[in-house]
Amino acid sequence: MELKHYSRTSDSGARRQQRRLAAEKIFSNAVMTPRMIRRYCRIDAESKQMLERAMTRLGLSARAYDRILKVSRTIADLEGSEEIRSAHVAEAVGYRSLDRTYWT
Repeated sequence: MELKHYSRTSDSGARRQQRRLAAEKIFSNAVMTPRMIRRYCRIDAESKQMLERAMTRLGLSARAYDRILKVSRTIADLEGSEEIRSAHVAEAVGYRSLDRTYWT
């Protein structure tokens, strides 16, 4: 799996994230509550289906599902995308897969 490099030269995504998180009085996507995840980490049907297949294939928990959504939101933010796309979810699943492979 190829790791992506995100340029920090264009910080519009990071600024958007900071404004969204400031409204919730948190500092990063990692500390989002389940309510915040439902509000800010919406995914389309294709992404949801892909994530559900990955959950089954990798034997992941509901907690892992939330973590993948938060990482997907962060990836979308770094790309300056308002919406979480299937590519963002796929990348987050890939990171989770690496995590399970090398750290468990």
